Amino acid sequence: MRYNLKIGDYNSHGQSSLQLIIPLIIILFVLLGLALMIPKLSPTKTLALVAGMVIFITSFISTTFALYILIFSMLLSPEFIVGATGSTSLGRGVTLRLDDFILAIIGFSWLAKMSINKELGLFLRTPLNRPIAYYIIICLVSTLLGAIFGRLQLKTGFFYLLKYFEYMIVYFMVVNHIENKKQVRNYLWALIITCTIVSVIGITQIPGGGRVTAPFEGAQGEPNTFGGYLILMISVVIGLFLTTPSFRNQLVYFFFILLFTIPLFYTQSRSSYLAIVPALLTFVFLSEKRVWVIVVLLLIGTSLPFTAPKPAKERIVYTFTQGRDRMDVFEFGGIKLDTSLSARVKSWEWASKDWIKHPFVGFGVTGYRFVDAQYVRVITETGFLGLVLFFILIYAIFRQAYTVFKETTESFDRGLSMGFLAGFIGLLFHAIGANTFIIVRIMEPFWFMAAMVLMIPEIKDEGTG
Repeated sequence: MRYNLKIGDYNSHGQSSLQLIIPLIIILFVLLGLALMIPKLSPTKTLALVAGMVIFITSFISTTFALYILIFSMLLSPEFIVGATGSTSLGRGVTLRLDDFILAIIGFSWLAKMSINKELGLFLRTPLNRPIAYYIIICLVSTLLGAIFGRLQLKTGFFYLLKYFEYMIVYFMVVNHIENKKQVRNYLWALIITCTIVSVIGITQIPGGGRVTAPFEGAQGEPNTFGGYLILMISVVIGLFLTTPSFRNQLVYFFFILLFTIPLFYTQSRSSYLAIVPALLTFVFLSEKRVWVIVVLLLIGTSLPFTAPKPAKERIVYTFTQGRDRMDVFEFGGIKLDTSLSARVKSWEWASKDWIKHPFVGFGVTGYRFVDAQYVRVITETGFLGLVLFFILIYAIFRQAYTVFKETTESFDRGLSMGFLAGFIGLLFHAIGANTFIIVRIMEPFWFMAAMVLMIPEIKDEGTG
């Protein structure tokens, strides 16, 4: 399978004049802004600006180095709140992290390189370009209409849209840069090393009690986010474990699986516990070692009630016992759910009724109250059209990744694509109880790996080692 890739819809001579001029104009405005800012900056901010310029120059010289910086910053960068949003978002602020700025800097360096090298293009043509573009357009349209009719603040919606789509920038940067399988292997190991670091940090949180989260997530943390990220990484490593012919590599991958699973238990994330089940079952259908996988899963399933950590078991029991004597909780099939899950279900009910007020394009991004469920949020913010286009994008990702898996023969490629598919299916279930596909800490590594998987048929075998 080959995509017949070309640089965007560019002509045979490289970029058009407009494509050459636009990056130059953007860079000139950035330089002008820097010239005006520098005299007014404090020493600390000046140092930060200098660091940004160093990253910019380094990224301009070496996109490979820039992508490594981005990989390690995905889970290892601090976050902070910039301003408050409107009441429609329940007073949430716009959360920015270090990798948001790193990604912006790397993006500007790519624009600069594109303006100089006429053979470079901004977007490589891939099967996902159109689904991505359509979904971006419906989000923009719904948000603009929401601002026009007073359902949201345009500034707030704009910044949230940037957060929604910055991980797609990661996808295009990676597909533009990857040329051989050695790069894919090296990037994947960088992702695994990053997950190893955050898993070890998570394990060190266990003795302190409470729910385990990724580092630098603020005072309250986001264990549900950490759980979704671990589901993706565990699935990828399991895929590699099942396909490698090397016993030594199997031992290495098995170690990582155990290491990543420990903090997953202690996140106490019910959405993650739900997601791991379909993720693991996916290997039953995709792996050539189907019988072996079934036996192992049966052993795990029967032993978990006895071997799972106490906090994980208590979290599951709490779901069905905490609201037993309460009248204000949601009841399903005669079973009363806990107050937290009941509040979430009630918010889904409200949203399912309210979206009819704006059925086609929704309330706009940030135009509706916070809903902690991806699919409900999509239909309330972007309406029925947005939900359809979202599922078209999801289907396009799955179809292309599955095609790569079916047609590739090399063990590493099959392991990566199979693990990605399993993690993807797990995240689809994780999204029932979380805004999984707009959480940057999950989506940046997801789209990075999506780019690697989809480029497997197009890249050279040189340097695979």
